[in-house]
Amino acid sequence: MGAGAAGLWAAQRAGALLRENGRTPDVLLLEKTPRAGTKVLASGGTRCNLTTTLAPQPAAQLFGVAGGRFLKTAFRCLPPVAVREQFLEWGVPTVEAPLEKIFPESGSAKEVRDALVRACEAAGVEIQRGNSVQRVEANGKAWRVILEDESVIEAERLLLAPGGKSYPGSGTTGDGYGWLEELGLDLVPGVPALVPLLSPEKWVHELTGLSVQDAAVRLCDENGQVLGKRERPILFTHRGLSGPGAMDLSHFVARSSAKRGSGAWPGVVDYTMEIDLLPGASREALSEQLRIAATRVGNPSIAKLFADELPRRLVEAACVQAGLERDLCCNVLPKRGRHRLVEVLKGLPVPISGTASFDEAEVTAGGLDLGELDPGSMRVRRFENLFVFGEVIDLDGPIGGLNFQAAFSTAELAARAATSS
Repeated sequence: MGAGAAGLWAAQRAGALLRENGRTPDVLLLEKTPRAGTKVLASGGTRCNLTTTLAPQPAAQLFGVAGGRFLKTAFRCLPPVAVREQFLEWGVPTVEAPLEKIFPESGSAKEVRDALVRACEAAGVEIQRGNSVQRVEANGKAWRVILEDESVIEAERLLLAPGGKSYPGSGTTGDGYGWLEELGLDLVPGVPALVPLLSPEKWVHELTGLSVQDAAVRLCDENGQVLGKRERPILFTHRGLSGPGAMDLSHFVARSSAKRGSGAWPGVVDYTMEIDLLPGASREALSEQLRIAATRVGNPSIAKLFADELPRRLVEAACVQAGLERDLCCNVLPKRGRHRLVEVLKGLPVPISGTASFDEAEVTAGGLDLGELDPGSMRVRRFENLFVFGEVIDLDGPIGGLNFQAAFSTAELAARAATSS
């Protein structure tokens, strides 16, 4: 159930596997909205970053310790290269892009969605649209699915991929969590992930539109403990920080905000994003660069010194955060001021107070507890013929096609297991 990336992949594979085994495909895919793959269409800025250039093991490791361990079998069963090969077979060649991304050569998410739908149709899958599921009930070893129009579907095996709560306009409004709770399964509260971060600081907002393409970021808690690191671009916004570097670490902040009972606490600062603005230069090299600049004819300002690497306004903001004048010249920079400036350039501290909402989140962190599932089949351990996969389970990875890859790989396992007997 659910005709998103995971549901479409599982349905077409289940239909194809049944045919390969000489059995008549009897696969019904339920989608509550009028069209399939709505979220696929919106992904990657409508370009659809559908997988990654990474090998299975390093790709899985980006989901954290527990997530990486859980995805080990799934990514080995259907690695990123196999996803590319499958789409090529469907007439969708792909190309590599910076930051380990893979896009369709056409740059069209619609081409990806249409390929998945065509594959379902070719495999004999029936797609029923515009009738939402209200609840699911165990019926011995089989299942009853009660729909919005009060009709009931009997199923020998049930595969659930209803998505999470991100991009609710696409139909992913967290319906599946209720079904799973009614079955007595354990869930981790869902929070926005891959979502912009909020900062209460005016100086941050004043940098709106500035980006650092080669930033290295560290998210620290109120005790200074580093919770996560990424080397990805950062974008300053009128509310705080966006871009892959910030969004990849947003789930840490969202989980804290959820514990407080809100998606965003603009007045409470629990985290600091430290941005290394010049990761290619050591502290010693920067200090020496500033010292030498102080002896130059022409007396360059600090902002002018770093003009080739960083926007002027950003360097000036760094000077202020280091307790210096905004337009200070290098020849009047005291030794202690030079030390403070270097520390800021290597770790510009941006206070973080929360995240944006699910409306802006690319994925959901949280969902069905991984302990409820067999990682080799996506079967729910407490039920013989129930399989759950995709975004509804407690897995979330960084930007870069990782979450689509997890959706496809877990769907592949579920389809294989559900059609194996």
